[in-house]
Amino acid sequence: MAETIAPMTAKHLEQCIELYMKVFNRDPWNESWTYETAKERLTDLLHTPKFTGFFWEIDGTPIGFIAGNSKKTYQGITFYLAELCINHEIQGKGYGSKLLQYLEKDLQKKQVKSIYLLTSTGGLAESFYRKNGYAVNNNRIVMKKICFRQFFPS
Repeated sequence: MAETIAPMTAKHLEQCIELYMKVFNRDPWNESWTYETAKERLTDLLHTPKFTGFFWEIDGTPIGFIAGNSKKTYQGITFYLAELCINHEIQGKGYGSKLLQYLEKDLQKKQVKSIYLLTSTGGLAESFYRKNGYAVNNNRIVMKKICFRQFFPS
């Protein structure tokens, strides 16, 4: 069995796009990613300054990928985990935890002080991250604003 976890590059993009749509367009997320929107999302991520990502495959079959970017803060370097995507057919079998641990070891070598991420509350993703040692940061909240509609004179 040929197992490879390699730095994520543009050569993995097509496989990541397909995996992303298959995973996030079904339960529990039920999002509406098209090829074009997923391609733009992942291409932008790949070109983010201080990007780090890993692509995992076994015998040529994509298992998943993990990606984000580092940022300098007054406390040192922090890492924003933007995406963790595991093939829906094998979720719940430890692959996500293994890929997360792989990233954490790489970030430790780079002297990253902390990792942060956004996920929905009360779902499988929150449970997964808690199981892997992540906790809610009570010093921060997520805020958003719906963009205003453009009004045109009649």
